[in-house]
Amino acid sequence: MQKETVAAVAQHAGVARSVLDRQNRTVTSPDPFRVIFVCTGNICRSPMAEVVFRDLAERQGLGSRIISRSAGTGDWHLGERADHRTLDSLARRGYDGSQHRAKQFTFGSFAENDLVVALDRTHERILREWAGNEDEEGKVTLLLAFDPDAASQDVPDPYYAGAEMFDSVLGMIETATRGLFRQLEPALRQPRTPRRPGARSGGLP
Repeated sequence: MQKETVAAVAQHAGVARSVLDRQNRTVTSPDPFRVIFVCTGNICRSPMAEVVFRDLAERQGLGSRIISRSAGTGDWHLGERADHRTLDSLARRGYDGSQHRAKQFTFGSFAENDLVVALDRTHERILREWAGNEDEEGKVTLLLAFDPDAASQDVPDPYYAGAEMFDSVLGMIETATRGLFRQLEPALRQPRTPRRPGARSGGLP
């Protein structure tokens, strides 16, 4: 890895830790911690991350503590299933992505989620530009910032490639997602803070 890349990844990892430091304060609330993964069309990379993160939380007994979502910055595929190559790649690793339907990230998505995870630097830049204030911008981080051995900061788009590339991308996502989960897990295992009588949930119905 080139020195510039090492420095850039370290910088983003620091930003990621800062985001998690802030967000961990809300992890112990009575409501699930809401994570949304964002790519371009929400049919390849971000659905993989959503499914992998949800599966990991469930296997660790924390499925009720996390809501895993995904969305795209564009609206080309709204309502569509994940790309068949995405579904095939997930299935080869034992995941089920059949329930996925593509959605677009909106300005309201910032309030609906505690952590906004970009799949590459272009998505990160767009999300930061869309953020309406510092709190919203502070929720944005890069997925590969959670993999210290990643050779790049960007999860490559496999859309114009074949099955081998989809499997490679899924492997990158699995590794980084495990890193993200490890950062969140200690706070997720802490006792939940009881909700005050009459207090309303900040989560979605």
